[in-house]
Amino acid sequence: MSFPSDLEIARGAELRPLTDIASEAGIPTDCLEPYGEGAAKIKLDAIGRMADRPKARYVVVSAITPTPLGEGKTTTTVGLGQGFSHIGKKATIAIRQPSMGPTFGIKGGAAGGGYSQVVPMELFNLHLTGDMHAVTAAHNMCSAMLDAHLFHGNELGLDLHNITWRRVMDINERALRNIVVGLGGRLDGVPRETGFDITAASEVMAALALCTSLADLRQRMGRIVVGYDKAGTPVTAEDLGVAGSMTVILKEAIKPNLMQTLEGTPALVHCGPFGNIATGNSSIVADQIGIHTGDFLLTEAGFGADMGAERFFNIKCRYSGIAPDAAVLVATVRGLKAHSGNHKIVAGKPLPEALLAENPDEVHQGGDNLRKQLENMQVHGVSPVVAINVFPGDHDVDINAIKEIADEFNAR
Repeated sequence: MSFPSDLEIARGAELRPLTDIASEAGIPTDCLEPYGEGAAKIKLDAIGRMADRPKARYVVVSAITPTPLGEGKTTTTVGLGQGFSHIGKKATIAIRQPSMGPTFGIKGGAAGGGYSQVVPMELFNLHLTGDMHAVTAAHNMCSAMLDAHLFHGNELGLDLHNITWRRVMDINERALRNIVVGLGGRLDGVPRETGFDITAASEVMAALALCTSLADLRQRMGRIVVGYDKAGTPVTAEDLGVAGSMTVILKEAIKPNLMQTLEGTPALVHCGPFGNIATGNSSIVADQIGIHTGDFLLTEAGFGADMGAERFFNIKCRYSGIAPDAAVLVATVRGLKAHSGNHKIVAGKPLPEALLAENPDEVHQGGDNLRKQLENMQVHGVSPVVAINVFPGDHDVDINAIKEIADEFNAR
């Protein structure tokens, strides 16, 4: 009997009404703005109205440095959230919204896997409530204003060779990484080199994830540096007069999205800055709501613990004022064997046969990555729990090797 695919499992899910999900979590149902049956925006009024409720335990989930296939942080986060309900505890998960670049690439979506998924999976991975497009529009509004400013005389004296603000889109398009704009005639702008990045890498996305209110977001938009004048002085979005327009484009995107897991655990899905080149965490406003929804709030920090988790501790928590109570570090046998340097994992190709063979010494060799990530967690004052994401074909002796490494750091 074959195991059903993630999509088959997700499509077979029976969704609970989001009003029931919200009510059980203590989220005022009159703060919900439904987007069909699968998702709802939560008005920021909920933050103040829930402030007197008890605070949940705050847990961050991160991982070893991931292979191109990922190590299962989201799957673990969703699984933990669902697992708490089986021991009589109420949990909420807070995760990022995926970019459509990786979704349509080899890596695929980011809703979790198997029976640990956020649903509806297609809605989660594709557009959701349009936040990605709002970030794209706000970012490119600034780009358009910048080029219009150059066309109309460049009163701010921007140095054409020191403009740092580019354009963004939420798909992979290598042909647009480096382009020339302003070609055509005199009325078509000032010719200059620029290019496109992916929306998840936009500073607008990072600012949206870190803001604590619409007023805070307005200030952050104004502080964005778009380039420098010939004296080396920074020129900002505020200087261009575009920060207010950028903020109003984001007035709906600032509201977190409520979804659910396959077992009806509340899922706050909001913002999607990449973990390797940006802050790598979901939004502060989602956590400000989620921290008052039950016994545990589980949030995921992207990429490895030296990337997303480090920024979680040193950036996100400092702005939010919410201190974590524990950390989960996801590790896999195949990931640690890859970190031994003896194997190369290529997305879209079968795993090397030698990597699948029993070899605890190789796990210990690559285990230096796990050791460093555990050390990174402990430096920030939390006691890490190692979650071993086991795949079919993993050997007990290899799994035990991971446990031995965890024991070195008194990690559970």
